Amino acid sequence: MMQHDDATLAPGAPGGPTTPAPSAAEAAYTATKAAILDGDFPAGSMLSEGDVATRLGISRTPVREAFLRLQVEGWLRLYPKRGALVVPPEPGEARDVLEARVLVETSGVRAASASQDHADELAGAMHRRLDEQRTAHATDDLSAFAEHDLAFHRAIVEAGGNALLLGFQDSLADHERRMSTRSLWRRKDSSQLVLAQHAGLIEAVELRDPALFEERLREHLSTVHRRLLEP
Repeated sequence: MMQHDDATLAPGAPGGPTTPAPSAAEAAYTATKAAILDGDFPAGSMLSEGDVATRLGISRTPVREAFLRLQVEGWLRLYPKRGALVVPPEPGEARDVLEARVLVETSGVRAASASQDHADELAGAMHRRLDEQRTAHATDDLSAFAEHDLAFHRAIVEAGGNALLLGFQDSLADHERRMSTRSLWRRKDSSQLVLAQHAGLIEAVELRDPALFEERLREHLSTVHRRLLEP
């Protein structure tokens, strides 16, 4: 259970943290959003400030602030005196998310392909993430595998040097996390296919061939992600 402790040592104090502890409102936002994305608060369910506050071990005021923020982001819809509805995904959202990923990631590869040094730097980052995924796969750490998958694809967008597209990628990752929760990496054959296809994506980057990368990314998303994200 998450506890908000006003007696937390100040940054710089002996034994204290080096960075400030998150506010209660920030902690409530982070925990509530994670519960929505991971399916602990299912789409279509109603939440109450009191229940969430009890769950997190904090007062209702920071939960109210978190709910307002999540409503602005589209995850909740607030109903006065009734609670908050966890907004269900729109029809076709999975398809739209995957198509947007193709556009954003291919843009990053296209930018990286402008120079050999930049392409080599991106390929190196992708290799490191792939090695981390292989280790997680070997130890059956599905949570780590998913995290490294996210980092693998985020590195591609980072290579484009466009902060707006990187923020968009993070938003897409949130939507995909909710749609794929508890199922994306559960199948061992899917994890093995991801590793093989990620290696193919790296090869396209090393060849400085954005068209080949886009072709392979579409195949990757259609054969792995789309199969699991859509009924």
